Amino acid sequence: MGNLVATYRPLFDLICIYAVFAFSQYVALRAGLFSLATAGFASIGGYAGAYLLKETALGPVLSGVGAILCGVAAGLFLSLPLARLRGAFQAIATIGFVQIMVSLSLFAAPITGGALGLNAIPKVASSGLLVAIVAVLMLLLAVINRGGIGRAFDAIRQDYTVAASLGISTNKYSRYAFALSGAIGALGGCLLAFDTYSIQPDLFGFPLLVFAIAAVILGGRSSVAGPLVGTVFLMVLPELARPLADERLLLQGALLIVVIIYWPRGIVDGLVRRWHDRDAAQDPQARRDRHGLPAA
Repeated sequence: MGNLVATYRPLFDLICIYAVFAFSQYVALRAGLFSLATAGFASIGGYAGAYLLKETALGPVLSGVGAILCGVAAGLFLSLPLARLRGAFQAIATIGFVQIMVSLSLFAAPITGGALGLNAIPKVASSGLLVAIVAVLMLLLAVINRGGIGRAFDAIRQDYTVAASLGISTNKYSRYAFALSGAIGALGGCLLAFDTYSIQPDLFGFPLLVFAIAAVILGGRSSVAGPLVGTVFLMVLPELARPLADERLLLQGALLIVVIIYWPRGIVDGLVRRWHDRDAAQDPQARRDRHGLPAA
């Protein structure tokens, strides 16, 4: 049993880390942003955290805080020109941001190590720490979703024009979403650096961008548990089908197509919706209320 746990512990740790990336993308989609900047935020957090841990005496906690602050700053800076953009224009601009970060990590060799990346990073992220971070993030996002910020995010996502007509400052809440997404994405990049001993530019490119979107869409875009379930599914499936492990992007694309066609709400949101529908069908009064009929 101990050997089995030791064998799959690295996979479990990566599930926790990539769930953090999915939460970063979840925040953007929940707020109605077509932002695909998670991979760029992860790059900033990964290199900032690794550099501070290796080259300074701040220690892992302060290095992680520094990485998160860099992510917040990047999110706020990115929100200045992009908060007013909508739809495909915002998506294209954030993809450009990701490509810029990949290029900077390649050419800023004195800080990032260039194509070889940063190596010999101390491993300071334990499995217990990763689980605790994921749990805290889920709790934080659940609290935000139930508060005023979450309600404003929902209104903007459902109809940008109506939200603005109701007096909701769409630019302000878009900045909030960019900053929060940047902080969580940078945290994920920092944890990846603290767990895997080395980071390279290709870790934060197009595959990570696709993974973050696929995890949220597959798991569900409304429930906080959705990104975690989507991440588990995408990470475990290639391990179960080991011959297809090298075709991870192909699997993700195929799963996205299937889910969008047959289960557009995602796994968690779809199950929750079916549960509510079943309860309503079993409750005659709820059925009458739904159809506007008088009580028996």
